[in-house]
Amino acid sequence: MRANVELDHATLVRFSPDCRAFIVWLANGDTLRVFKMTKREDGGYTFTATPEDFPKKHKAPIINIAIADTGKFIMTASSDTTLLIWNLRGRVLSTINTNQMNNTYAAISPCSRFVASCGFTPDVKVWEVCFGKKGDFQEVTRAFELKGHSAAVHCFAFSNDSRRMASVSKDGTWRLWDTDVEYKQQQDPYLLRTGRYEEASTMLCRLALSPDGQVLALASGSSIHVYNTRRGEKEECFEQVHGQCITDLSFDITGRYLASCGDRAVRLFHNAPGHRAVVEEMQGLLKRASNESTRQRLQQQLTRAQEALKSLGALKQ
Repeated sequence: MRANVELDHATLVRFSPDCRAFIVWLANGDTLRVFKMTKREDGGYTFTATPEDFPKKHKAPIINIAIADTGKFIMTASSDTTLLIWNLRGRVLSTINTNQMNNTYAAISPCSRFVASCGFTPDVKVWEVCFGKKGDFQEVTRAFELKGHSAAVHCFAFSNDSRRMASVSKDGTWRLWDTDVEYKQQQDPYLLRTGRYEEASTMLCRLALSPDGQVLALASGSSIHVYNTRRGEKEECFEQVHGQCITDLSFDITGRYLASCGDRAVRLFHNAPGHRAVVEEMQGLLKRASNESTRQRLQQQLTRAQEALKSLGALKQ
């Protein structure tokens, strides 16, 4: 299917959770436009723009847009210190001032409870977007912060259950955090692992965390470095995989593949470190398994991971 952006062009696009609509950021209009799936007379489908664009609210260039997986709200973030929370009809529900001098990245958590941002300051700030039992918006409140870097944070990511976060900073380190905390009781996230990534001290980096939080991918320039978060060790390095700087990095929902884009191509990589992490985890759990049914289930998962590594020629002896 093809959708035309009349009298403008899009720089960012995000699908709704049911994939029956998507939003785009208009380069010249500096605002959001919604496209909805409609049925054609011949029985096929197409995407058609809604009659009105969102009102123009940002005063600085946009850095990211996102739709919550619950479908309840949209987030837009600009390079000043502004995050906006919108309802689906284009009304601003809340304006967040990040107080970070400038924003370099912002995102919605997979659980749709949180929005987070990073920028010039050495921390990642996280807010909770609160809705009532009837689905009505209530407020945005400060949840917690990832503190410990000594320089600006380039990027961050959530695991699929939002219980882990990873960050990479200009101080030349990446960090893995346990964010499954009682933040309403002022409990701070726990630092689980720190690793060196010297490239981050000299150039902008992108970061992706696998859905299970076992693998961290970092991109700088046109190269990708992949780490095991259990041991903090670098396992793979893909050099010069794009003709230009990598602009985005993401694991698929299964965690089996890593995707990157930077020039006019999207490239997919097998997540061999993810399979190795499963092998390590299953071997450890098998030693502690107390009954036969658990052992059989763990052995099946171990065998599948080993077979995947063997098919990729990546099984380490």
